[in-house]
Amino acid sequence: MCGIVGYVGRREAAPLLVQGLRRLEYRGYDSFGIATRDKDLLVLKHKGKISDTVFVSNPLPGGLGIGHTRWATHGVPNDVNAHPHVDCTHNIAVVHNGVIENYSELRKQLTARGHHFSSQTDTEVIPHLIEENYEGDLLEAVRRTVAVLHGSYALLAIAQDDDRVIAAREKSPLVLGIGDGEMLAASDMTPLLEHTERVVFLEDGDIASLSADHYEILRAGIPVTRPVEIVDWGVEDVKKGAFEHYMLKEIYEQPQVFYETVRTATDESIVPLFKKVPGVTVVACGTSYHAGLVFKYLLEGMCSIPVRVELASEFKYFTPPIRDLVVAVTQSGETADTLAALRKAKAHNCMTLAVTNVQGSTVTRIADQTIFTRAGPEIGVAATKSFTAQLAVFMQVANLLCDRELDEVLSRGHLAISEVFLMDLGKAVTLCKDAGLIFFVGRGPFYPVALEGALKMKEISYIPAEGYAAGELKHGPFALLTPETPVVAICTPGNTYDVMISNIKEMKARGAPMVGIGEEGDSELEEIVDVFVPLPRSPLAIRILTTSVVFQLLSYYTAKALEREIDKPRNLAKSVTVE
Repeated sequence: MCGIVGYVGRREAAPLLVQGLRRLEYRGYDSFGIATRDKDLLVLKHKGKISDTVFVSNPLPGGLGIGHTRWATHGVPNDVNAHPHVDCTHNIAVVHNGVIENYSELRKQLTARGHHFSSQTDTEVIPHLIEENYEGDLLEAVRRTVAVLHGSYALLAIAQDDDRVIAAREKSPLVLGIGDGEMLAASDMTPLLEHTERVVFLEDGDIASLSADHYEILRAGIPVTRPVEIVDWGVEDVKKGAFEHYMLKEIYEQPQVFYETVRTATDESIVPLFKKVPGVTVVACGTSYHAGLVFKYLLEGMCSIPVRVELASEFKYFTPPIRDLVVAVTQSGETADTLAALRKAKAHNCMTLAVTNVQGSTVTRIADQTIFTRAGPEIGVAATKSFTAQLAVFMQVANLLCDRELDEVLSRGHLAISEVFLMDLGKAVTLCKDAGLIFFVGRGPFYPVALEGALKMKEISYIPAEGYAAGELKHGPFALLTPETPVVAICTPGNTYDVMISNIKEMKARGAPMVGIGEEGDSELEEIVDVFVPLPRSPLAIRILTTSVVFQLLSYYTAKALEREIDKPRNLAKSVTVE
């Protein structure tokens, strides 16, 4: 969940490390730190966000260094627990993303051998182990150290008398950037884009040695070759431009994202995957799980293919009987729970398909086949355009399996999303911003859309929000309805329209203020709700898209009215790479 970056080369390291950490801050922002090698090993680290800190142009000298921005797991956020961590001699520094599961045992052993610890973190055992193993060769010391670590790690290490950065990966992402007279390493590609388009994705068990003009990758002590890939993302993709927040920028990028994803996700070779199996099981977390639920309604309704959607975090430990095609959905391609679920599916000899946004990510190496979304880098912690891109993939898959009956509909999806940007949601924001609790309700495929709307609201506005299938409120949640408990209801044409109208009247009778999302010209719905949000008349797939974007904007403007830190909500990080 943390972000790490390393540099060795012809330029001063610190400014590049600071810049890289600012790019990575969406992975964690409890604390930050950098270490460089000059005449001495120099370390600077603090609690808080690096984006809130004013640096001189070069806070630490040296052409070699490592940096870290933290999402706290072991130990509270403070200066001492911030990375980098150093050994007893202050000659070795390490940054780490992941969890060392046997750190407590290792720490006791190291303490008994005379080592002194200052932090509460699991990471601090690593530099002390390297210290014990160091005999002039940092690469060998790291290799011997990781052999005793249990858990997950992407780590970077430097030493006072070594001119290399050593990188190691196990169950946490790590990518190398191959520059001109310089080498970089980072948790993902965003810090690398300004310096190179050539990247190498490390695999689990890899250890890499980086010097200014050379890199070497070893596995079990034997040199291995990993392909150099050319990144098609540009540096402008990770800048806010004229937008106040990354989230708003990414919401407005969705028409292009949908268009590009639908256009490229047209490989007919996926059709046999679905035809060979008795059903489909989707494994995913968070927003991706909600996209999988929409897929269930589409595929079962259009193609009569049974679909089961499982939380990846549960699937690993409570695996149901499966003979299905297993579809793993993960924006980053590195979500720990989803990778664990996918490996469990492989162990059951299931065919597997990945839906991800990141080429070269771990999920692409595990799954039998991959469909890439075309969302580009998503910096805002709250997923927006990645959700729309996943919906685009699933709509196109359903389209391919059902003789392309959605071709015309999907060709207009990007235009429909653009129309949402013209809507005035001011009254809905006013109704929601002072709420103590908000319910989002819908039926059919709009049930997972309601779940996603509630997730967006709670994660960036901090207003408690719950998504429900509308018929379920009578089974308990009605007890919470009050004049301070708004309900946002999706009520569009279809076989559930009449019962939704009835549900809305029931909730209104309990005093709950109502926001109704419906089709323009629906006078009946407009009359019974407090705020009516009209959508243009359109087919079901389009309404799923436009309602989702309405909820994103409603959450964004509610959070803005409450002056929340929208791109970096408290306690959250973008890529969940630990279980």
